[in-house]
Amino acid sequence: MKIVVLKFGGTSVADVPQIKKIGLKIKEEVELGNRVIVVVSAMSGVTNNLIDLVKRTSDFPPYSEYDNVLSTGEQVTSALLAIALERLNVRTRSWLGWQIPIVTDNTYGKSVIKKIETDNVLTSLEHNEVAVVSGFQGVSSENKITTLGRGGSDTTAVAMAAAFSADRCDIYTDVDGVYTTDPRIVKRAKKLDIITYEEMLELASQGAKVLQARAVALAMKYGVNLRVLSSFEDLPGTSIIKEGNNMEKSEISGIAHSLNEAKITLSGVPDQPGQAAEIFGSLAQFSINVDMIVQSSSINQKATDITFTIPETDLLTAEKTIKKIQKKIGFNKFTSDTNVVKISVVGSAMRNQSGMANIMFETLAKNQINIHVISTSEIKISVLISSDYYELAMRSLHSAFGLDI
Repeated sequence: MKIVVLKFGGTSVADVPQIKKIGLKIKEEVELGNRVIVVVSAMSGVTNNLIDLVKRTSDFPPYSEYDNVLSTGEQVTSALLAIALERLNVRTRSWLGWQIPIVTDNTYGKSVIKKIETDNVLTSLEHNEVAVVSGFQGVSSENKITTLGRGGSDTTAVAMAAAFSADRCDIYTDVDGVYTTDPRIVKRAKKLDIITYEEMLELASQGAKVLQARAVALAMKYGVNLRVLSSFEDLPGTSIIKEGNNMEKSEISGIAHSLNEAKITLSGVPDQPGQAAEIFGSLAQFSINVDMIVQSSSINQKATDITFTIPETDLLTAEKTIKKIQKKIGFNKFTSDTNVVKISVVGSAMRNQSGMANIMFETLAKNQINIHVISTSEIKISVLISSDYYELAMRSLHSAFGLDI
């Protein structure tokens, strides 16, 4: 019998009527003769409410207890769905991360899965039970509950699919697939039937909200057959495939944007070896991801300015961390700007067609949009611009690269 993994996000399990509705979808999979593992997120809005409760209780809660509180959202959903399935005469067992167990490292709030034990769930599946798994959570070597970060239920689903060699992993959400860009901003965005792991990973890591980047990376590493589908409409979704299955494709796949950006500039950094290592090493200790980096030396080459971007949510921690080492580094000034957005153009055409960067820069110039920072990869160009112009930039670039319907 085939094992399939179905993942349902927060909007898909937003309330009890919706939970009952997806119960019928799961029952259909069971009736096809499949062994089914279901991964669920917290009900829509619940995680934010839990975060608010913690903040109202303490400004500096212990990280382990913070994760303990946040994990309860998925626990409620998994139990409610199990109850709904039993009502449909589908044998079911709900599972928390520690019961499986999904073993993670000790990095609370952003934990990484180290291994998944399969014996307990396999026994349940062999007894013809649907396994309903609480996403987003695991257990550390210290036997404490951990969470995988926002969107972590995607990672749970793909990791379960890999661990159990599932035939496929279906991610059900409130959109019917992956679009060339955010259709709420660009009305002429179109749905993609297929996209490569590599392109999807770039789009996800640059701000596309359909899938968590970590989940895509896991799917690519283990060859998980991944699809994105709608919970609300019976429509074909988007399949994420290996590049080798789509060799002749050479185009721009999509445009992503990220609003959660903060630009930091350190002015007058003494131009000597080890400075960048000291700065970024101090941020790494707090698991702050640095993205775009620009260094510009002065004419006399005695000092340099270093500009980089981080998630806006990490700005306060980053500022405190860097100012603690100001005397050691010797820079003159710390400045930050949160009125910025990162726009990324992604596609295989970047590596085998000339002129792609020129199209992007000319389009932005024609619209009087100034570029703060530029970064590139083999199939992506990202620019940091003022947040006042990001919708104009997205619409203009979508048309310039021929992505309009």
